[in-house]
Amino acid sequence: MWSTLALSILGAVMVFSASSIYSLENKGNSFSVIGRQLFFLILSIPLGYLASRQKLDRWKNLARFGFLISAIVLIIVAIPGVGKSVNGNQNWISLGFVDIQPSEIVKMLMILWAAHMLATREHAGRHNTNVLALITPGFVLVMGLIMLGRDLGTTAVFAAILAGLLWVSGVSGKIFGGVIASVFSLIAVAIATAPYRAQRFLVVLDPFAPEDYKLAGWQPAHSLLGLATGGLFGVGLGGSRQKWGTLPDAHTDFIFSVIGEELGLVGTLAVLALLGTLIYSMFRIALRAQEPMIRYACAGIACWFMAQSFLNIGSATSTLPVVGVTLPLVSYGGSALVASLCAIGFVAGAALRDPEVRKEIVKRRGA
Repeated sequence: MWSTLALSILGAVMVFSASSIYSLENKGNSFSVIGRQLFFLILSIPLGYLASRQKLDRWKNLARFGFLISAIVLIIVAIPGVGKSVNGNQNWISLGFVDIQPSEIVKMLMILWAAHMLATREHAGRHNTNVLALITPGFVLVMGLIMLGRDLGTTAVFAAILAGLLWVSGVSGKIFGGVIASVFSLIAVAIATAPYRAQRFLVVLDPFAPEDYKLAGWQPAHSLLGLATGGLFGVGLGGSRQKWGTLPDAHTDFIFSVIGEELGLVGTLAVLALLGTLIYSMFRIALRAQEPMIRYACAGIACWFMAQSFLNIGSATSTLPVVGVTLPLVSYGGSALVASLCAIGFVAGAALRDPEVRKEIVKRRGA
């Protein structure tokens, strides 16, 4: 909970810093973006608390329909004229006063659905059931619907969640290796069949190359410049130069670069330590859980946060192609923030069900 609080506060501060120039130029004041972020943060905290207090039966009821709800929502997004395109990806729905990204909520729904399916298998003693056939078709369909909107980054996160759930469910190394190979093959096809994706992939080798610098290399090159400028302790909070229009999406996909520029290596290592603590805690809670659904769901949420952090930071440091995913709890994004804090609320509720944790809480209250 302390790492969640620290990341949320740091995220709000850095979103304000990274978005102030963008907000001033596009919205007429410096507080437009941070105002929305604070609104969703204030909304997310009670939602996360409510999620932590829900009984397991309610989660099971939601999980039963998780796949169906996910498919319906994503089909609605794919309908021309209903779904909204942002930066070439049609994965948004505009409600007029705010845009929402349903795929963020779908991450939680699909994890719950898969956890329910795996737990039902375990409770029934059907250990010989083909786990691959149990949850993979659902994930493949959802990833296909997301790819209709050309969102490869979110698709990659779902693929990582699926791989993590298959691993913790105990599939053999041969099957797991086959799934990983298949996923990489599909991603390779998606890259090869879209010239702009192929260009993003190739510029990772040298974003400063003259033929790429002003094209696909622009974002990773200026992200690296921001990180390099920050040095050990940074240029100071609010002092980023890259956010002055040079680095697009500074408050979303590339906020890690702004953190590195303003807070230096110390700031980026602090973010990594906080994310590592949060993800490690989730896996620890998953390992301690006695109820199979809780175990699988907590592990799936940990895989989600880990994969998304890896992809975001990899893009910012130009060790991976730019895939357009946010940094959990840190980047700007209302849908992502609500989904993330609700997921953390689920994990916190799982921890509170642990008899030893409850005993320790009672002990501390008594003291």
